[in-house]
Amino acid sequence: MVWSFDADRPIYLQLVEHIQQKILNGEFQPGEKLPSVRDLAATAAVNPNTMQKALAELERGGLVFTQRTSGRFITQDAAKIARLRERAALNLTRRFLADLTSLGLPPSAAAALLAAAQKSENRSDVSD
Repeated sequence: MVWSFDADRPIYLQLVEHIQQKILNGEFQPGEKLPSVRDLAATAAVNPNTMQKALAELERGGLVFTQRTSGRFITQDAAKIARLRERAALNLTRRFLADLTSLGLPPSAAAALLAAAQKSENRSDVSD
C-alpha cells in the first residue's frame, strides 16, 4: 500500500513519523529487522535517498540501529518505545483538549466525551 503524504511538510519527516507510528503500534516489533531501504522506498513510493534520510533520522533518535552486514533493526529498548508511546498519547490528548476548547467546551468535558465515544465504539464492535 502506498503511503500518503502532506505536500506542506518534508517527505522524509513524514516517513520518520510513519515508521515511528509502526513501531509504536507494534507493527514493527522490538529487535525486528526492517525491510531494505529500496523495499521501504518502493512501498512508500518515494526515492530511496529520501527513505535513507528518514532511517538515518530514526537512528539518531535511537529507534533504529544498523548492524553492519545485516541491515537495520528496531531497537530492543522496550522502555524507550513505551516512553515514546506515552509522549505520543500525551500529544494527542493535548490536541484533543485544544480542539474541545476551540469548540467552546471546557477541558473538563473530555472525560464524559471519551466515555460516550468508548460506549459508542463498544456498541459498534458488537454489531460488526
